[in-house]
Amino acid sequence: MNNKGAAAVLGAVSLLAAGCGGTAGSPSGAPAGGGTFTYAITGDPGALDPATSVLSVTNSVLAMAYDTLVNISADGTVVSGLAEKWDVRPDAVTFTLRKDVTCSDGSPLTPRDVAANIAHITDPATKSPINGVLVPAGLAAEADDAAGTVKLSTPKPFSFILQSAASIFIVCGKGIKDRTLLNRGTSGSGPYRLTEAVPGDHYTFRVRQDYAWGPGGATTKTPGQPTTIVMKVVLNEQTAANLLISGGLNGAELYGADRARLEATPGIGRTVQPMGNGQFFYHQGADRPAKDPAVRKALTQAVDLRQLAGVASGGTGRPVTGLVLEPRPCRGDTVTGHVPPHDAAAASAALDAAGWTKGADGIRAKNGNRLTLRLLYSTARGSGVQAAAEFLADAWKQAGVEVKLNGVIDTKAAESLNVTQDWDVVWLPIGVTLPSQLVAFLSGPAVPKGANFAHIANARYEKLVAEASAKPAQEGCPLWQQAESALFANADLVPVVENTILVAARNATFEALGDSVLPTTIRMTEGC
Repeated sequence: MNNKGAAAVLGAVSLLAAGCGGTAGSPSGAPAGGGTFTYAITGDPGALDPATSVLSVTNSVLAMAYDTLVNISADGTVVSGLAEKWDVRPDAVTFTLRKDVTCSDGSPLTPRDVAANIAHITDPATKSPINGVLVPAGLAAEADDAAGTVKLSTPKPFSFILQSAASIFIVCGKGIKDRTLLNRGTSGSGPYRLTEAVPGDHYTFRVRQDYAWGPGGATTKTPGQPTTIVMKVVLNEQTAANLLISGGLNGAELYGADRARLEATPGIGRTVQPMGNGQFFYHQGADRPAKDPAVRKALTQAVDLRQLAGVASGGTGRPVTGLVLEPRPCRGDTVTGHVPPHDAAAASAALDAAGWTKGADGIRAKNGNRLTLRLLYSTARGSGVQAAAEFLADAWKQAGVEVKLNGVIDTKAAESLNVTQDWDVVWLPIGVTLPSQLVAFLSGPAVPKGANFAHIANARYEKLVAEASAKPAQEGCPLWQQAESALFANADLVPVVENTILVAARNATFEALGDSVLPTTIRMTEGC
């Protein structure tokens, strides 16, 4: 899940122009040697063990120090990473590793190391939240150190068995034997190694000069590659904007009103890119009002989703067409025509028919129980989400619903979702690059036994997913898309808007994949 939400991962690639308004190679944007690149992150990443990481802010930090077996390019093509080649079958993929890869402690990366990562994540005792999500359910690994290969297999054919490897950070070296080292340290083969961790303030990384196995063979020897990267915790977007303008930051992402200020500031390189959906889920536990699909649909009809989209995004959003981030493996619109349309009168009639009648105070009740919704949302997403929560509360109040707003920080939101379950509706973006990565969140065992935090039980979704999973990726795409639409038609979750972010840079250029900077693409620039 996205930090700023529940599940992690990656989104569309963007390349920023040089922060002084030129382009790399021009007088105002020529590569500068070495230096320090400072990037704002919106919260503390917490524990740095890749096996336990579900927050995108954590993964954006881990991306500095860890590699994956393969990588996904901007057009969705699979390119090399730790593996130089691969052989794909319906239920298995065999990777041949590069022979020159070393861990940050100098030890060589072996197929056995890769297999140990998979075994650790899939071990029930680990209770890894990425097992069955980023890591396919039932994944097994078989290493052949002599041949330099590792085979990943699933119990039955799995559509995206190759592409899923791009989401699994590989631990190596000392961290394999002692995972406690990963609480506040890193042990990876990535282009940088963590040298200082000050929780709540900053995380400092130092370049590995011998690194030569990045995406598509990227190295750290390109002119302008920074010697040091500082991931600085900046909780307030206005502060981040001020630091960018003053030169205290080289990069940041902004969701809210300060975007306009940066767009008008000379010397700031910037691009706008999609960044996951604004959406909300209904808790369908046995004792919850939204267990009844008629109630879910009525609550959805009570809300003008177009107006809500503008409120949530501050007018910077785009129409939402699906759940998966760019570059999507399956193209098409799964949303239009499948979400219950806005109709306040129909919503009121449906709630009446479901037995929820208005009392003297205007609040509906059934069998002596008031129709109360506890609306959970993360305060780290900025003022737009707060405004969206208030908009929802007002729309539902008019429909006769009592709404209790609960804005919390990301870690508290994760606790509420997965432990205390003290919510009825949650505003929660889930950022994934493969439709298969959604399955554990949207079906199967409910928390705490599984990742299905909303207790969704959609038989049509489950049937279509089972059929799609058994087919090769592109062949299964129509089924994956029908499965998404089934969720919307049943009001299991309500997509509202495709959020966008302003990715801004000063005195530097870089590519960003979702909210993760690709470290081998960072270039410090001169002349600003």
